[in-house]
Amino acid sequence: MNYDETLNYLYNSVPVFQHVGADAYKPGLQNVMILDEYLKHPHRNYKTIHIGGTNGKGSTSHTLAAILQKAGYKVGLYTSPHLIDFRERIRIDGHMISKEFVVSFVNEHKSKFEEVQPSFFELTMMLAFAYFADQKIDVAIIEVGLGGRLDSTNIISPDLSIITNISFDHIQFLGDTLEKIATEKAGIIKRRTPIIIGETTPETKEVFEKKAEKENAPIIFAEKDNILIDAKIDTDGSWKYYTSLYGTLKGELGGLAQEKNTRTILSALRVLQDLNYHINTEDIAYGFEHVVELTDLKGRWQILRCNPTAICDTGHNTGGIKYIIEQLKRQTYKNLRIVVGMVNDKDISGVLALLPKDAIYYFTKATIKRAMDEQEIQALGNKSGLVGTCYPTVDIAYEQALKDADPADLIFVGGSSFIVADLLSYLEQA
Repeated sequence: MNYDETLNYLYNSVPVFQHVGADAYKPGLQNVMILDEYLKHPHRNYKTIHIGGTNGKGSTSHTLAAILQKAGYKVGLYTSPHLIDFRERIRIDGHMISKEFVVSFVNEHKSKFEEVQPSFFELTMMLAFAYFADQKIDVAIIEVGLGGRLDSTNIISPDLSIITNISFDHIQFLGDTLEKIATEKAGIIKRRTPIIIGETTPETKEVFEKKAEKENAPIIFAEKDNILIDAKIDTDGSWKYYTSLYGTLKGELGGLAQEKNTRTILSALRVLQDLNYHINTEDIAYGFEHVVELTDLKGRWQILRCNPTAICDTGHNTGGIKYIIEQLKRQTYKNLRIVVGMVNDKDISGVLALLPKDAIYYFTKATIKRAMDEQEIQALGNKSGLVGTCYPTVDIAYEQALKDADPADLIFVGGSSFIVADLLSYLEQA
């Protein structure tokens, strides 16, 4: 098989959560433990850092990767989902996995995959672990796929675990209360392994404390760590972080959520230094300021153009949308135009209820099976007082918003990672 045929095999031979949702979800570690033994435990050949949570995993993972790269480490980065190219999920020092390795790996082990019948995520994760071992990396940053306790990535024994925050997402799998969700996320807390918690609520803090105590794991609450003294948004939309340990840092990633993410990252850096990772202040400053260049991160309060200003963000649940709404309130514009779509297994009504009533809406859908029909989301939006028109694809909705917009307007595109993915794919081809 060539690369295109291999991708087609992956997408059509194993269930893909990104496309079909619940039918692709395989909780438990049985499949990956079989594959891990078959592949001779590739993840044991390098250090790992494990990152879970509801929101902020991507920004946290990429920023830590950027800093470690600058510090001279050869860094693997495994994240999901991808936005444009499947190979975005698996990177070393910012470079995507080679097409040749994807093809050779699948061709070599195809018969075993057909015997075990892993999910798309399980297979992709093992591909990443094997690639990192083959390329002799120093450390891999591994992002949890869904939950934690039963997530495929939970076979690793990391140097450090991080849980960014807890919000309502994937409640059909993780539970319908913050305590239940926190219990699943806390599953990545390992025996005597430091755990950093980015944000807590009264309901979740006790869950983490009990699990950490049970595992004799040192626990650090980033909100109480006091490394970040102050944070301000600069005139160019970047952040200025004033810290007690690393001086003043410029944060390239925009959006209000980054202040919380930075508290988590700073706590993680202190622990990594205590674990004898060789990271100096210059590495930290450069990584924060050049994370997009170093890791090719996309879709985090990404400014696409000016006059009119267009911005996209992958925030897709109530926790993430709250930050986006607060950020929108801080912008200056004549009219706010929002291109929005969601997938059908999210808290759609909860998200729509948060969106501003005075915006002009362009309801649309992404090109995946899980996407909610644009007319359904319009009807739900109308119940929340949102007024707008339906468009069958993201590119049509975006182009109409541009056509309608005054140069002083602001166009925001979001509601789902897949809406942003479709938009970025369209703009890349335009």
